Amino acid sequence: MITKRIIPCLDVRNGRVVKGVNFQGLNDVNSPVELAKFYSDNGADELVFYDITASSDGRKIFTDILRETAGNVFIPLTVGGGISGVSDFERVLSCGADKVSVNTGAIMNRNLISEAAKLYGSQCVVISADVKRVNGQFHVFARGGRDDTGIEAIEWIRRCVDNGAGEVVLNSIDTDGVKKGFDLEMLKAVCDVVSVPVIASGGAGSIDDFITLFNSIPDVSAGLAASIFHFGEVAIRDLKYKMHDENIPVRL
Repeated sequence: MITKRIIPCLDVRNGRVVKGVNFQGLNDVNSPVELAKFYSDNGADELVFYDITASSDGRKIFTDILRETAGNVFIPLTVGGGISGVSDFERVLSCGADKVSVNTGAIMNRNLISEAAKLYGSQCVVISADVKRVNGQFHVFARGGRDDTGIEAIEWIRRCVDNGAGEVVLNSIDTDGVKKGFDLEMLKAVCDVVSVPVIASGGAGSIDDFITLFNSIPDVSAGLAASIFHFGEVAIRDLKYKMHDENIPVRL
């Protein structure tokens, strides 16, 4: 059975890692370079680096910080923020990223995923969907969770995968930073329509939340979290040993 991955997320604003609740109230945490090295040395399977204001500010990702971060890790690195064309894929990959995550760019340019997949392979293309419930429906949000696109999320994600995305990061805005567990309903809906790896993001508050995630939805490939790792509430090695004890396949 394929091992489940544990992935810390670095939300970067102005060169610093920040964290909030429901994508709001962002507080300074640490240097992305220092945190990335710490996680790389302490059991993380992969890292995600989001320049969270690049799209909303209408600018490109900070390549100097990215290059330094990538130079300090020895695990796969996924990078997103301000990705609007295939040239952005080239620039980010050349800075040391292994995969490129796109959200707003794919909404604005419906051909971006297919074009990037043809050039770099589906394994490099990640659709990162920021999703929130609106009147009982799952809607895709753009620009770091600021804009409701009105797009129905499940069909949108399925279409992105059909166009060449090799992985899905599902960011539940409803559960982000709340620490009451992953959004199992939303995750199940996505796993039912795609066959590529799905990464759960938003809501982790304890080791038990990961255990519940992987036991409830075996098709989920990985669990992603930020604040519980950043603030030392959960140590990745402790989480992995608990997963192993619960017979969840994991790399120790």
